[in-house]
Amino acid sequence: MKRYVHRGGKTGVAAFESGPRSITIRFQDGSTYRYTYAKTGAQHVEAMKELATGGKGLATYINQRVRGDYAARLV
Repeated sequence: MKRYVHRGGKTGVAAFESGPRSITIRFQDGSTYRYTYAKTGAQHVEAMKELATGGKGLATYINQRVRGDYAARLV
């Protein structure tokens, strides 16, 4: 996983890993979730990938737009 470098202060996201049709997010508490095209929607997954690489707004986006709409909890 790639470390999430947040450019706006504190964040709940620690790391992420992008796949062709998914993104996996590890939060600061160690919990890890996979969001997929099939479950979360392609538009949301692609938006999260952009926010993750841009380093701003990922935790807010997840909390406001996709919250529990993940495909799997990995840890």
